[in-house]
Amino acid sequence: MKKSNVSIGLINPKSPHNVSSIMRTAGNFRVDSVVYTGKRYPRALMRNPELPDMHRKVGQSIPISEVTSIIEDAPAGCSIICVEFAENAMALPDFQHPENAFYVFGPEDGTMSQDIIDSADAVVYIPTVNSMNLAATVNVVLYDRLSKSSYASGNDELIRNSRDINNSLKVKN
Repeated sequence: MKKSNVSIGLINPKSPHNVSSIMRTAGNFRVDSVVYTGKRYPRALMRNPELPDMHRKVGQSIPISEVTSIIEDAPAGCSIICVEFAENAMALPDFQHPENAFYVFGPEDGTMSQDIIDSADAVVYIPTVNSMNLAATVNVVLYDRLSKSSYASGNDELIRNSRDINNSLKVKN
């Protein structure tokens, strides 16, 4: 079985809490790598070295790196999928995710440039009545990808291997 390549691009993120949460999500949904542009995130990390580690072990093996250009540094062979409230974008429920995808998300307090949108293979949006938190948006997109894939079904073995050590619940038959 061929493994797909899934990566995340963050444009000038500012919140270490959001990035840490995204790293945990990336681990949960088997993302291969995370890249970001801009200096706000590294600056915020330097100012707040005591930030809690929110990504837990699940996201620690995923590489995260700073890049100069989201588009020029996109992973080879991946379709560029921008997630943005943009006119003429496709609603996420109607979108068919490509096997190899590079999902690009704009900053928490702004939007991505028209050049990036124009370079995308697809632009999708989550049909909410307002914009969502960056980490929540990444969660929704990756869950949508999983729910539409052939890997969507789980079993008790997945639950036993994935749950927290404080959870041993079973549903009575």
